Amino acid sequence: MKIIKLTTYRVPPRWMLLKIETDEGIVGWGEPVIEGRARTVEAAVHEMTPFLIGQDPGRINDLWQAMYRGGFYRGGAILMSAIAGIDQALWDMKGKLLGVPVYDLLGGRVRDKMKMYSWVGGDRPLDVIAGIRKLREVGIDTFKMNGTEEMRMLDSARAVDQAVGRIAEIREAFGNDIEFGIDFHGRVAAPMAKVLLRALEPYRPLFVEEPVLAEQAEYYPRLAESTSIPLAAGERMYSRFEFKRVLEQGGLAILQPDLSHAGGITECVKIAAMAEAYDVAVAPHCPLGPVALAACLHLDFVSHNAVLQEQSMGIHYNQGAELLDYVKNKDDFRMEGGYIAALTKPGLGVEVDEERVIEASKNAPDWRNPLWRHEDGSVAEW
Repeated sequence: MKIIKLTTYRVPPRWMLLKIETDEGIVGWGEPVIEGRARTVEAAVHEMTPFLIGQDPGRINDLWQAMYRGGFYRGGAILMSAIAGIDQALWDMKGKLLGVPVYDLLGGRVRDKMKMYSWVGGDRPLDVIAGIRKLREVGIDTFKMNGTEEMRMLDSARAVDQAVGRIAEIREAFGNDIEFGIDFHGRVAAPMAKVLLRALEPYRPLFVEEPVLAEQAEYYPRLAESTSIPLAAGERMYSRFEFKRVLEQGGLAILQPDLSHAGGITECVKIAAMAEAYDVAVAPHCPLGPVALAACLHLDFVSHNAVLQEQSMGIHYNQGAELLDYVKNKDDFRMEGGYIAALTKPGLGVEVDEERVIEASKNAPDWRNPLWRHEDGSVAEW
């Protein structure tokens, strides 16, 4: 069997799907994308075709190494996202060829169902309590929200009180009937991170995500020593070589690799195993589409240290399409009691509605995150 064609489809709300075809009619789907840089990743995917056309899709490890090591310059958000989506599609094809789910190819399940969590609120954390109440109606009891709006490198007591006050209101409204993580989203610089973490401790969040940006990872162990809140990060790290450094330094309780950004299933299985050796949990980052979610779930089902799975149903970014709009087998992704059961169909287990994908790709928006500025006019982290 040989690879004969790669086709990319940029679709609403901000996703890109990849279809890889073979000469024997077996097709694989992946989701290579960087939110806001879909066209750039699309170009990178097609630049990988010389490594793929005419090759046996079953040699996933060799193809991965060729894509990664075949160019002198490697790594980073764009190249690793391109590799990630291709890798997902290759695993999808291999599972379909052999008639088994991808997790069976990886040694079989360690669990029967996976705990999910949902985003609430928007870029600026508003109407969070109403959002939680709505999602509670469908059985979800674990959430994540942005912790702050713009925050200056040295900000006021008022800004801290506003951020903490929102969290206090959530605990007051729901008590311990729900759990939630707080995403600092890289908006908080090191001078303010310790202040906020200490102020949030009485409300016992599950975790704080990106307490500082990944490029300031040397602060993770220092911050961890100053707080009892578990710290999480990883969505802006793109290979096991980047995760190696943060694991060695310590400080993180949860790694959050994104299977559409960090080299796909092949790479992220290795990252999860590395984390387990350090007694660190894994909670894959996934505010994306159905193929990315399926890839994450297969990792979750083979990783003993996988604790939570993000999913994008109802997320504020989903303007123009929802998580399962391009999926035929929607029932397989049904959540019960906040869990998704193991996907049982061969490959990734996603039956893509190709006609709808093609139609939607005709008018795909070029999504961009907003550019925020502080009151003094300087650029703020979004």
